[in-house]
Amino acid sequence: MNRPLFTARTTHGVRIAILGCVLTVGAAAFTVFEYYRSPYWNRVGLAPDQPVLFSHRHHAGELRIDCRFCHSTVESSARAGLPSTQTCLVCHSQLFRDAPLLQPVIRSAEENVPLSWSRVNTLPDHVHFDHSIHVAKGVACASCHGEVSDMALTAKGHALTMRECLDCHRDPEPRRVAHAQVFSRRTTSATVSCAILEPVHARPLTNCSTCHH
Repeated sequence: MNRPLFTARTTHGVRIAILGCVLTVGAAAFTVFEYYRSPYWNRVGLAPDQPVLFSHRHHAGELRIDCRFCHSTVESSARAGLPSTQTCLVCHSQLFRDAPLLQPVIRSAEENVPLSWSRVNTLPDHVHFDHSIHVAKGVACASCHGEVSDMALTAKGHALTMRECLDCHRDPEPRRVAHAQVFSRRTTSATVSCAILEPVHARPLTNCSTCHH
């Protein structure tokens, strides 16, 4: 009588190994899927460390300071611009100057070393985004950045994926507001008429070269 090529114990061990491999691959796929869906992948809702614990909720929300006071080039440049030390000192050379929270600003002025702000929203190097044209066409700050005026610590408001950009470029009108409302809090196109805005033709906006050049 011929003996089996593998013993029962070996066969059982192989089955367990195969099952283990299947479970491992499944667990790895599930982990990757959940990570892709989590804020740690797109950084939405996560606030990076900043040199100063600056609160948009206090400054933009409670005090209603206009976005352009700190982001002075948002209407004229591709970049919105970050506040300089002197911008902070317009108020804080007198107000709360001795507060521990403001000491990085005071040291920056005394040592003549700019504050090194961390970017909240970043795009790949092959993507070009121009703040000024979006502002000029009536795209509110909150459309891309979320309700910054509610954020104690500034975090990424939207994933800013290519799909999100294309959805807006294909049908921009529902997302546009009157120019006077671009920098307002909680502004939506549902509450503000866009009739006074020049129409935007969507076809050029979906050309690859519009954002990738």
